[in-house]
Amino acid sequence: MPAILLSPIAWRIFQIGLMLATIAYASRGRSVPKDAVHEAVLDGLPEGLAVDAHRAEAERAVHAAGRFRRVLRLPGGGLEIEAAGFGRLRLRRA
Repeated sequence: MPAILLSPIAWRIFQIGLMLATIAYASRGRSVPKDAVHEAVLDGLPEGLAVDAHRAEAERAVHAAGRFRRVLRLPGGGLEIEAAGFGRLRLRRA
């Protein structure tokens, strides 16, 4: 019987430990961007999603670029969430 009652407690301790490890990892300081030019290009993207399709002789391609940025206002501070990226889907005749 004690093993059954200990199981939920052990699971909760594991969850709390995982959360604390994540917080400790995130608070270790900011890393330097690996490529400043790449970061500048991502910062220059307009907000929203842009998709461009084109056809060449032996190739069809779709290029996409997008940026999502939101600021959440919370009591005691705010949190900014940003996601930006590029994508390409290319089909060629073999």
